[in-house]
Amino acid sequence: MGFVAVSAFVVANMIGTGVFTSLGFQLAGVPNPLAVLLLWVLGGVMALCGALVYGELGAAMPRSGGEYHYLSQIYHPALGFFSGWTSLTVGFAAPNAAACLALGYYFQGAFPQAPVKMIAATVLLLVTLVHSFTVRSGGLFQTIFTVCKVLLIIFLIFAGFFIAPVHQDLTPAFSSFSWSEVFSPAFAVSIVFVSLAYSGWNAAAYIANDIDQPQRTLPRALLFGTLAVTVLYLLLNFVFLYTAPVEALKGVPDVAEVSATYIFGVNGGRLMSGIIAFLLISTISAMSFVGPRVYQVMGEDLSLLRFMSIKNRSGVPIVAVWLQCALSLLLICVSDLEQLIYFSGVPLNICALLTVLGVFVHRRRYPNAPRPYKTWGYPVVPVLFSIPVLWSLIYLFKEQPLEAFLGTATISLSFVLYAIGKWYEKRQALKKEGGDHE
Repeated sequence: MGFVAVSAFVVANMIGTGVFTSLGFQLAGVPNPLAVLLLWVLGGVMALCGALVYGELGAAMPRSGGEYHYLSQIYHPALGFFSGWTSLTVGFAAPNAAACLALGYYFQGAFPQAPVKMIAATVLLLVTLVHSFTVRSGGLFQTIFTVCKVLLIIFLIFAGFFIAPVHQDLTPAFSSFSWSEVFSPAFAVSIVFVSLAYSGWNAAAYIANDIDQPQRTLPRALLFGTLAVTVLYLLLNFVFLYTAPVEALKGVPDVAEVSATYIFGVNGGRLMSGIIAFLLISTISAMSFVGPRVYQVMGEDLSLLRFMSIKNRSGVPIVAVWLQCALSLLLICVSDLEQLIYFSGVPLNICALLTVLGVFVHRRRYPNAPRPYKTWGYPVVPVLFSIPVLWSLIYLFKEQPLEAFLGTATISLSFVLYAIGKWYEKRQALKKEGGDHE
């Protein structure tokens, strides 16, 4: 793969649910528009730093499984299992449920009588069904939807600047900006929302082994792709703030529908809401495809979870696909969109932090390992990623203790399950040895 293909891969994996849902929750804690826009700049910097580090790890340890494989090799298989369990219970199931709920809210914006959770569950089941037949069944589907999503964002930006009948005066908000807002607990907690919006940069780094001249191509593509997404996100969120009053956006999950209503009127807003709901299917599709591949690798490595590696005739890890669907359905039923973001924020940030810091450990433990690509700006880049993540984690436990505790408790079960799995493997090995002696 060359520069253009890898850049497109970066953009396609990053643009998802978060940019259409995060702003309202951010404004609830950080009401100044300039401070919120700085959040999106910080998110772009973090995504770039993380992707550059993952690029080195992906090139040095080429195998499917992502953080599961990296942490197993860098630290210990128990931490790898911890990451895989996080992917199963939180990393894909929770964001997938959040994407389904976001789709439900936007669908309700177009059809006010539609029940959000019923729509969310129905779409999840249909998409899972699509990915249950063949690996190729969702490929073209995914590409078309991603292109349409990018075009929609560009259209909304253009409409916000040139079609909207009235623009909000942001000068007072910008002039009243204070750096104390940037260093506030609410700003730290809101990093979770931009992390969700930028998530996907790590998937791009997994393909380092399939890139032509990775030392040269990968960092350039990551830089270009991440910068492109950052610019789109900044402009789109500026348009949301430029076209709709802060009070109308605050705490609202479907901010694009609110902005579109101010730009195009009520009917135009409903139409745009329906289009966004339709395009969010690509996000649900991507997570329904990628997540089960992580569980499949876990099943191949641990005999207690062997059932997750079961494939159908077309090579689809069918058990893992429907297991993730079941977990996402459960989360749709028992939680709301904001709770899901906080619930998944702690575990996902912990895994990303361990992986990024793992580049220091990997270089020390395996100094002679082949490295087709090395992290630009090492060791500064991993540190730049780690500081805001640690800051966000600390304040998540302070400001959202229930969701942070539930997320941590869920992933802590991984160590118990890992110990049981190892005990089971040892017992099976002893039985086999005893049978051979007989």
